[in-house]
Amino acid sequence: MDKLLLIIQREYLAKVRNKSFVIMTFLSPILIVGMIVLIAYLAKVNDSDKKLVAVLNESGYFQDDFRTGSRISFIPFKDLDLKSAKDSTEQMGFSGLLYIPSEVNLSNAAEQAVFFSENAPNSMVLGHLENVFQSGLRKERLQHLGVSDEQYESVNDLFEIRTSTYGGEMNLKGINELKAFFGGAFGYLIMMFIIIYGGFVMRSVIEEKTSRIIELIISSVKPFQLMLGKIIGTSLAGLTQFCIWIISASLLLIVVLLFFDIDTTLLGSTGGMAPESLSPMAPAAPDVDELQLYFDEVFRLPWLLLIVFFIIYFILGYLIYSSIYAAIGAAVDNETDTQQFIFPIILPLMLAIYVGFFSVFNNPHGPIAVGFSLFPLTSPIVMLMRLPGGIGATGVPIWQLIVSLLLLIVTFVGIVWLAAKIYRVGILMYGKKPSYKELYKWLKY
Repeated sequence: MDKLLLIIQREYLAKVRNKSFVIMTFLSPILIVGMIVLIAYLAKVNDSDKKLVAVLNESGYFQDDFRTGSRISFIPFKDLDLKSAKDSTEQMGFSGLLYIPSEVNLSNAAEQAVFFSENAPNSMVLGHLENVFQSGLRKERLQHLGVSDEQYESVNDLFEIRTSTYGGEMNLKGINELKAFFGGAFGYLIMMFIIIYGGFVMRSVIEEKTSRIIELIISSVKPFQLMLGKIIGTSLAGLTQFCIWIISASLLLIVVLLFFDIDTTLLGSTGGMAPESLSPMAPAAPDVDELQLYFDEVFRLPWLLLIVFFIIYFILGYLIYSSIYAAIGAAVDNETDTQQFIFPIILPLMLAIYVGFFSVFNNPHGPIAVGFSLFPLTSPIVMLMRLPGGIGATGVPIWQLIVSLLLLIVTFVGIVWLAAKIYRVGILMYGKKPSYKELYKWLKY
């Protein structure tokens, strides 16, 4: 036990005293905050870029339908022919020219309308124009069927069904997606930590192996103790760096947001899609009261439960993967040779993120979500996506949580045992690039 503690201490101090470790520990929060500020600034610049569209309407239709909004300005052209209108639009640098020819009826005018632009037209502009034409055509067709303007407005009214729990509380739309998003954020942190600091373990083993220091070390300690000490020491150094990142980045972000008065709502914008670009039948934006309900729902999430199980799944998941990384580092002589082994490790993590988002968002209790939340190599990520719904009748069943943890523990013990056998043989092998077949032989020694 004393030797294990010495190895952990050695690995921890070696990492935190490394010059690059210190530099990145304090430089990374600045880079992260700088990136957030840059994104907010670029979103603000992009939001202020108003599209200018010239309109040459020779028909008697759609006269008042093309109204200037926050993202699009319509410039009407009068007493110009089509060629002059094109030349003027191009010279003035407008986004394009909408031409509506003179026709006998609205349907023909809409069908013959053309939008001219120098390059491929902006999808937001096209979407808005198509929605105007579609609304006008729908209204005309209904009027031919005897529907008055007042009746059309009533038909065009939006409808949203009310949702409620059995206890009478209001159910919010998209709340499952919101919960899965927060759980997915925890899962994504686990994946990034495994990839970054698992690689540290692997490189540490390769460095000691190539420098032949490993031969002196294993003369006094067992290979299993050395592997476990490296894993724990590196993970503690990573946690130290991770905590410094979170604290310093949070404080720096608050200071920057207050000092520069940055509007963070731009970061959550819908990719520059303005309200006028939406379909006439699109749901209205939630009002202030409904937004408050969403904020209340976020605060009611079981944060203590999430943090506790985040730590549990983080530790177990990291120990499993870092053991594999250590075994790979012992099996090769340089980092270039690790490429053939890295992808099979990262694949379950990527699968957990993408499958987790697709399955948990739509059906957190479906067979895919449940299966991946029980499978040990993906459960640290997928189960955290399901846990924001709580534990019990409305959330994750207790038996699934227990089975998931037991499978993780059993898998951890099994992988550490297998990784230790590869590590024991691999750290003394030099000058040969091992294959999967040879690794299998090492497991039998």
